[in-house]
Amino acid sequence: MDPKHTGNSEALPVFDLGSPTPPTHRALPLSNAHQHVFPILESGDSERADAARNRQLLMEAATRLIESQGASAVTMDAVAREAGVGKGTVFRRFGNRTGLMLALLNHSEVQLQQAFLTGPAPLGPGSPGERVDPLDRLIAFGRARLATASAHLDILLEAEDTGPQRFSHPTRTVIVMHTRMLLTQMGFRGNLEVMCMAILAPLEAPAIHHMRTNDSMSVEEIGDYWENLVRALRPPS
Repeated sequence: MDPKHTGNSEALPVFDLGSPTPPTHRALPLSNAHQHVFPILESGDSERADAARNRQLLMEAATRLIESQGASAVTMDAVAREAGVGKGTVFRRFGNRTGLMLALLNHSEVQLQQAFLTGPAPLGPGSPGERVDPLDRLIAFGRARLATASAHLDILLEAEDTGPQRFSHPTRTVIVMHTRMLLTQMGFRGNLEVMCMAILAPLEAPAIHHMRTNDSMSVEEIGDYWENLVRALRPPS
């Protein structure tokens, strides 16, 4: 296969996406205080159909609020109004706003993982036989990662304060594996750990927070400068 391109097969043996049981949205904990941060897809017992529908309805309502007004607009009252349900439904499902935001982060992470593992190009591998430039995929992934982290910055900042174990968490491992795979397809060889760390560092919550608050950069500007960095990469001849 041409190393500059990839088909629709993703070489990440982490998710059982072919399981007949729908993947649940359960997270592996980084710490006891953040038991639902940084999720991975797992196959397991599905929710009751009505509970799953209600959850999806509330997640979609909260996502619309973030997209239109920002994360600060996501309150229990606002989500209930947007979803057309009673506030009690939201409280019974999530307990409080923190529970809601953690569930929303989990939902967003799962959607992103599904998109870059199986979705359409350029973020995903595309359809069978489709030739996708790995550089385009890497740029699409970085921008999607940046958007997800920016939308959930407060919760991610709390979760980041967990020490070096965050570097070995399964979800981060998948992100690094995906980045390494794309770099390999771009022609890079050898141990790519340092390069992966350098590429992913600006997409992590503390870096995003610093650039937005200290450097007054917008998410779009961060994404543009990050893309310039990635486009400047050249494998050794």
